[in-house]
Amino acid sequence: MQMLNKLSLVIISQNEEAALEQCLQSCASLVDEIVIVDSGSTDSTQEIALKYKARFFHQNWLGFGAQKNHAVNLAKNDWVLCLDADEYLSQELALEIRQELENPRAKAYQLVRCNKFIGRFLRHGAGYPDRSIRLFNRQFANWSNDLVHEKVEVNFGVILLLKHDYLHNSGEDFNKYLHKQDRYTTTQALKMFEMKKPVRLSKLFFSPFIHFTKYYLIKRGFMDGVPGFIHVVLGSINSFQKYAKLYVLYQQSSK
Repeated sequence: MQMLNKLSLVIISQNEEAALEQCLQSCASLVDEIVIVDSGSTDSTQEIALKYKARFFHQNWLGFGAQKNHAVNLAKNDWVLCLDADEYLSQELALEIRQELENPRAKAYQLVRCNKFIGRFLRHGAGYPDRSIRLFNRQFANWSNDLVHEKVEVNFGVILLLKHDYLHNSGEDFNKYLHKQDRYTTTQALKMFEMKKPVRLSKLFFSPFIHFTKYYLIKRGFMDGVPGFIHVVLGSINSFQKYAKLYVLYQQSSK
């Protein structure tokens, strides 16, 4: 079945040899080109990319939003599918995308991400359903320029939600996961500092408890067993850390 609209897979990368091949395999029969923008890999990321005939570019790190925008702008096609290197399509979603692009009903599509964490796909808590726009026509949408927690902003047109999941190996390398969370909280704190957001004791004290209550109890993170418990607790720690780091930034700036 031939799609009427050609599709580019767009990825940003750095040292993704452990996950990249699964991502590229899941999209190989769906996309017409693969664009990878790398920020300085020292492993075999580039070799894996070239194995799949990807167009491989180097770009020093610009922040998540700007890096993804740069990558999207390098694509040859207007329709782009943006995935992280540790994400991959289910067969059902790949077929759904193929069918949708024969006659698109929207300018952008939300996809549902299911996170695999310490060997288990999380179906509750903060991990699911994790909806975000990943498939879009770049004439009508693009990434925000946020340093972290970037999102696709649609300038015009309908946004629809696709039915099937794409999958994310979020915590299979646990040390890498912890390092990434530390990076996220640092970037969040810097962003809040630049926006001159105040540090309140109430945020430092209550935000971890609110996060835990919402995602472990109300959204039933307990249904995901021990991995679900660890995932929610780490999220609660992140809520505390970003405000603690913001407090330290204000203390350092006052010296």
